[in-house]
Amino acid sequence: MKKTIATLIAGLFATAAFAAQTPATTTSAATAPAAVKSDVKDTTAATKADVKDTKQTAKASVKHAKKTAKADVKEAKADAKETTEGAKAEVKEAKADAKEAKADAKQAKATAKTAHKDSTVAAATPAK
Repeated sequence: MKKTIATLIAGLFATAAFAAQTPATTTSAATAPAAVKSDVKDTTAATKADVKDTKQTAKASVKHAKKTAKADVKEAKADAKETTEGAKAEVKEAKADAKEAKADAKQAKATAKTAHKDSTVAAATPAK
């Protein structure tokens, strides 16, 4: 019990000793936050400026990427149109060739039929 009371009394003296020092550090602590606040303000301003610069750079980069993408799409469409027109012309030419070949085949068939008919008629008709 005596030991507990001695510990409590020592704690009171220690608290009183630290309490006496607190006002001296409070005045220097009051000036310290002002300096810290100033540093924080400067750091915050610099950070905001960096963020703003980064945003502008990113925005410009996105804008450039969009412009480039649009140009690429436009070029691709033009190439596709050119290719389509070329393919259509080739198809048209192929159809014309097929039509001509069909007409030639028809004419050849008619010629062969006529020749066959003439030979058949000539063979059936007795020579006089």
